[in-house]
Amino acid sequence: MQHMVSISVDQEVMEGMMTNQGSSLWQLTFERPVLLVFLRHFGCTFCREALADIARLKPEIEESGTQVVFVHMTDDKTAERYFNRYQLTGSIHISDPTCNSYASFGLIKGNFTQLFGLQSWIRGFQSGVIDGNGVGFKQVGDGFQMPGVFVIFRGTIREAFIHKLSHDRPDYSQLVADCCNLDWAGP
Repeated sequence: MQHMVSISVDQEVMEGMMTNQGSSLWQLTFERPVLLVFLRHFGCTFCREALADIARLKPEIEESGTQVVFVHMTDDKTAERYFNRYQLTGSIHISDPTCNSYASFGLIKGNFTQLFGLQSWIRGFQSGVIDGNGVGFKQVGDGFQMPGVFVIFRGTIREAFIHKLSHDRPDYSQLVADCCNLDWAGP
C-alpha cells in the first residue's frame, strides 16, 4: 500500500470538480469521507477490473460511512453505460476529459514500461481473459493517463494510492479503514 498523505490539493480545485449530481467534490467531503477513484480509460482492462472490485466492495465501503466518487475521461452518458455494466448504477462521478483534475492530484502520464511492460501484459491476461474483465481495444479517454485513489475527508486527503504501474491493484477497503475508522463519527 502506498500511503502518501502529504498530498494536498487546493480548495479551489475541489470546488471546481462538479459531479454528475451537481455537487462539488469539496462539498461532498464535508458530508462524509469520499473514496475518490481516478480511473484509466474505459477501454483499459485494469479500469474495468477496478470497477468490478469496487462494485464487489461498495456495500462494505458505504457501511463505513464513505461515499465512492469516480473521475473519468469521457462524457457522463458514456461513463454511465460502463458503471451500469458493473452494477454501479447511480454512481456519483466527475467528467474530466482534459485530465486537469488528474494532474491537480499529482497523477502523471505513464511511460512505456508503466503501461505496456511485461508485468502489465501478464496481469492484463489474468484480469482480461481469466477473470473476465475483457481486453479493451477501444480507447475511451487518454491511454497514457495513470490512475489513483484518494480518501478525502473535510477537504483533506487522508489516504492515497498512486499507481506506479497501470496494473497496480489498490486495497480499497484498507484505504477506507485506515482513514475512516480513525475519525469518522457518521452524520
